[in-house]
Amino acid sequence: MNGQKAITLEDLWSSGEYYEANIPGFNFLKDGEHYTRLESNKINKYDFSSGEFVETIFENDERLSGYEFSVSENLIIYKVNVESIYRRSSKADYYIYNRKTKQISRVHPESKIGYATVSPDETHVAYTLDNNLFVKKIGSKTAIQITQDGKWNEIINGSADWVYEEEFSMSQAFDWSPDSKKIGFLKFDEKEVKEFTIQKDVADLYPTYETFKYPKVGEKNAFVSAHIYNIDLKKTTKVQVGDEGEYYLPRFKWLPSSEQMIVFKINRLQNHLELLAADPQTGKASVLLAEKNKYYIRIHDDLTFLKNGKEFIWSSEKNGYSQLFIYDLKGKEKVNLTPGEYDVSRFYGVDEHRKEVYYQAAKKNPLESEVYAVSLDGKKSRLIAGEKGTSSVQFSSNFDHYVLRHSTINSPTTIRIFNQAGEKVRTLEENEALVQKMKRTGVVNVEFFNFKTSEDVSLNGWIIKPANFNPKKKYPVFMTLYGGPGSQTVTDSWKGQNYWWFQLLAQQGYVVASVDNRGTGARGEEFRKMTYLQLGKYETIDQIEAAKYLGSLDYTDAKRIGIFGWSYGGYMSTSCLLKGNDVFKAAIAVAPVTSWRWYDSVYTERYMRTEKDNAKGYLDNSPVYFADQLKGKYLIIHGIADDNVHFQQSSEMVNALIRANKQFESFYYPSRNHGIYGDNARLHLYTMMTNFLYNNL
Repeated sequence: MNGQKAITLEDLWSSGEYYEANIPGFNFLKDGEHYTRLESNKINKYDFSSGEFVETIFENDERLSGYEFSVSENLIIYKVNVESIYRRSSKADYYIYNRKTKQISRVHPESKIGYATVSPDETHVAYTLDNNLFVKKIGSKTAIQITQDGKWNEIINGSADWVYEEEFSMSQAFDWSPDSKKIGFLKFDEKEVKEFTIQKDVADLYPTYETFKYPKVGEKNAFVSAHIYNIDLKKTTKVQVGDEGEYYLPRFKWLPSSEQMIVFKINRLQNHLELLAADPQTGKASVLLAEKNKYYIRIHDDLTFLKNGKEFIWSSEKNGYSQLFIYDLKGKEKVNLTPGEYDVSRFYGVDEHRKEVYYQAAKKNPLESEVYAVSLDGKKSRLIAGEKGTSSVQFSSNFDHYVLRHSTINSPTTIRIFNQAGEKVRTLEENEALVQKMKRTGVVNVEFFNFKTSEDVSLNGWIIKPANFNPKKKYPVFMTLYGGPGSQTVTDSWKGQNYWWFQLLAQQGYVVASVDNRGTGARGEEFRKMTYLQLGKYETIDQIEAAKYLGSLDYTDAKRIGIFGWSYGGYMSTSCLLKGNDVFKAAIAVAPVTSWRWYDSVYTERYMRTEKDNAKGYLDNSPVYFADQLKGKYLIIHGIADDNVHFQQSSEMVNALIRANKQFESFYYPSRNHGIYGDNARLHLYTMMTNFLYNNL
C-alpha cells in the first residue's frame, strides 16, 4: 500500500477515528440573530453571525435530553431521564422553567409522561400518560384528564400506535390550536389488532419478552378517529371523517385562524387522499382537497397555510414529479411553483416578507441536490446553493440567514453560514481533520458511471477501484445496495462510516460498487413507482444486470461477485443471490424481509396491496419461496429484538433453506433491534461480514 495507513475495523467502529465532525441542527430564536444549543446541562445562547457566546439561559443539575421554547420564549420546557419506546416514541420527566420568575415546576411529579407541549398562549401544558391525554394549567397542581379509556394494547389517546410511528413518522398525536382554546388528537382503538412478541433481554434467568400490537398484511389495523377537545367547555367533539371503508388518518393540522382543523384521510390502499376541514364545534368535515393516484400517494408534511388565510402550499405528484403548488381554500390550484421535470425533495418553508418559497430539488441530475427559491407567483426562481454535490440548508427564523451543509461522495460535509445575499458569513465546520485522514490512508476516489440494461433502462452507479489499481489484474466485486421505493444510494454525497468500510475493502483488493435500480428516487413518479404490485421484481432484474455489467469490465472477475444489503437491502441481496445464482457467488443479508406476508400492513400494502388482491406478486417476489435456488455462499444476520423486520423473517428463511437442504451461514444478535448496535455489536458485525467476504470472494 506504498506506506499508506491501513484502515482498520477497530478504528472504524470502536475508537471513532473516522467519524465525521458534525454540528446538530440550530435551535433558532425568534429574532433570527441568535440560536441556542444544549451543551451538557446548559442551554447556551450564541450570536448567529459571529458565533460568539452571549449567555447561559438555563443551567440544571441533571443532564438535559431536549428542550423547546414557548411561543414568546419566556418558558422553556425540557426533559430528563428519557426512556425510549420504539424508533421515535419515548417518555421522560418533563419540567417547565419560567425565565422571568426563574421558577422550575415538574409537569407531572408522579411519573414519566409523553410529549409535554405548552399551549401557544403559555397558560396550559398537554401531555400523555398511560395511553390517556391530559391538560394542566401551568402553576396548578391538578391536571384534567381529557380521555378516560386509555389502556395498554387496547386504546391509545394522543400518541401513535406502532405502525403509524414506523410508517407515517408520527409519535405525538395531539396538537394545540393556535388560539390555545382547543386540542386536536387521535384515538387508536387497537383491540382487534393481533399481537406480536419479541424477546428483549436474555440476561435474566427467565428472558424478558415484549408483546405489542403489530398489524401485518391483510390483518386488522387499529381503528383511528380524530377528536377536538375544547378547554373552556371541557368537551370533546369527534370529527366526522366518514366511516366508509378502511382508512388512515396520518396527519392533522390547524388553520392559523383556529376555525378549522385539517385532517388527512387516506384509504387503506393509499391511493385516494382527502384533506378534510373539520369544524371544532360540530365535528362536521368537508373536503378541502382530494387526490387520487393509480399507484399510491406519499404522506408528507408539506402543508403550509399563508397568512392571508385564503391559500396554502401543498406538495403533489399529480403531474408525474413531486412539485409544490399554491391552492385556495376551495381546493383550486392557483400556482404551480415548480413546474419542471424534476423532483422536489424537501420543502423548507415560505418567507412571506420576501414573497419566496424555499425548497431542495435534483434539477441538474438525480445524483445531486440543490437549494432554490421561487416567488409566490411562480414567475421568478433563483439558485441559493448549487455547488456540485449535495446541498441542504436550515433557515433562521426570519429567513435572513441559512446554514448550508454540503458534501460530495469524495468530500465530507462542510457547514457554513450565509446571508440572504448569498455572502458567506462564517465557516462552522470544514472536516479538515477527516480530509487529512483521507490523505494519510490513501483513499481511492469514488467514480460515477451509467449503463444501459438489456431492457434499455439507463441506471446510475458508483464504483471504487482497488488501491494500487492494476488494470491487467482481475479483482473481485463487492456490491452494496438498498433499492427500496424512493431511496437512493447513488448520490454525490458523503456516505458516512460505510465509506470507510468500502475503502478498507478497496485496500484489500476489492472493487466496490453500488447501483440504483428502478423504483429508486429523484427520477420522477413513473421510474419510482413502476415496481408497484411487483416489489422486488424489477429491482432484482436491474441488480443482476448491474452485476453482469460490472463483471464484464476488463479488470473484474465475473466469477467473484458478492452483494450486501440491510433491511430492504437484505431482502434485495437475498433475492439477487437466489434469482441470480449464476451471477452472484456470495451475499450478505442483514435484517432482511424474506416474505412480504410477514411485514406490516401500511408499508407493504402501499406497494403490493394485500396478498388476497395480489397473490402472484407476493409469491413471485418473496425469497422464502426460492430457497432451493441457492448456489452461492449466503450469510444471514438478524437482531432477535427487532420490532420492525421481525426475527421471524430470518428464522423462516432458515427453515426454507433447511427444507431445501442448502448450506449457509447465520448469526443472530440477542437483545438487539433493527439497528444492531451497543456493546461492540457494530464492530462484531462488520468483522464477521468482512471475514465472510475474505473467505468467499
